[in-house]
Amino acid sequence: MELLIIVVSYDVSRRKDVPNPARAVVVAHAVAHPGRGQCSSALVASGAYGTAEGASGTAQYVVYLPQPAGCFNGGVILYAHGYVPVGSPAGTWLSQLELPDGTNIPALINELGYGFAASGYSKDGLAVLQGIQDTKALVNVLHGLNIPVRKVFITGASEGGLVAAKSVEADPSYAGGLAVCGPIGSFPQQINYLGDARVLFDYFFPGVLGAGWTASNIAIPAELMTDWTSKYVPAIQNAVNANPLATLQYLSTSNIAIGLNPSNAAAAIVSALWYNVFATNDARATLFGNPYDNIGRSYKGSFNDAKLNATVARFGADFAALEQMANYETDGLLSNPLVTLHTTADPEVPFWQETLYRTEVASRNSLSDLNQIPVLAFGHCNVSATDAEVALALLLLKAGF
Repeated sequence: MELLIIVVSYDVSRRKDVPNPARAVVVAHAVAHPGRGQCSSALVASGAYGTAEGASGTAQYVVYLPQPAGCFNGGVILYAHGYVPVGSPAGTWLSQLELPDGTNIPALINELGYGFAASGYSKDGLAVLQGIQDTKALVNVLHGLNIPVRKVFITGASEGGLVAAKSVEADPSYAGGLAVCGPIGSFPQQINYLGDARVLFDYFFPGVLGAGWTASNIAIPAELMTDWTSKYVPAIQNAVNANPLATLQYLSTSNIAIGLNPSNAAAAIVSALWYNVFATNDARATLFGNPYDNIGRSYKGSFNDAKLNATVARFGADFAALEQMANYETDGLLSNPLVTLHTTADPEVPFWQETLYRTEVASRNSLSDLNQIPVLAFGHCNVSATDAEVALALLLLKAGF
């Protein structure tokens, strides 16, 4: 029997960008494992499941269990993956079962004595609603495999972080959840942040991405997606590095986080623009219209804000899309514990999503069930195995398991 001693959790209510160490809550937790370091991980089942199991359509799944059998404690952690562009090769989602440091997520969870299951969802692209239903349907898959389950937790990263948060809010059968770098504070504001990243880039770096993105030219060309890596990423990097004053203004007006290292600028800009390029067309189809709106928005931080605001491309959101986005919003009402993990310099899903969510949870008198852990790092979901273990341990402590 081994004891794993944990953790530090920070209260982020007083700052939007960094935690306040003076308000740190130190949580010591001893998680008993039947020999941590002695348990291994094995893929015990994979394949397709569908509406018969409660999924929204046909989806792929994987199930991993600790080995030997005596390591399994009866707890299962379901994992909701992040965004996968429409048209991606089958199985692309499986690449998200590793952390940035190379740690295999199923193995990490199995070594702690927990089972692991994940769904590829019945839809690529914007798939939050499908992710909620398809991930929950994994419980029926587990029952069909005769796996004895005592408690079920849900985790997810990026888009999957929103899946996890909404699932914990709406479904009390989950014992708790862990949401990593998800747009859990405001889905419409996330859409507008990514749209702003594109229109402001076209303003400061005209022509780098081809024809400007406008309301009358809203569809993303296939060529931009096909040649993204080979042609457009180098073009963005070259433009950013060759025009430091334009880059400075762009970062100031778009509020894209680059952390403490100015050399992160190009990578941050590429990652923020990626979503506009690969997610716009599917988002418009899924939401029945354009969800992005910057009518009346006043941008600040350039050398000539008056010219910027008079010239930048303007979009008005379609009413149908605004209605649909309500289904992607969290409500902040928690009846079981939710732990969040988020890098403070995330250029794709900004850290301010955490502050917005905390305010929402506070308004529902649910703060006792929320613990937020900032990770002082640059990058989207750039968390380590240690970060993940700390967050999981805190979740299990709060859930009493």
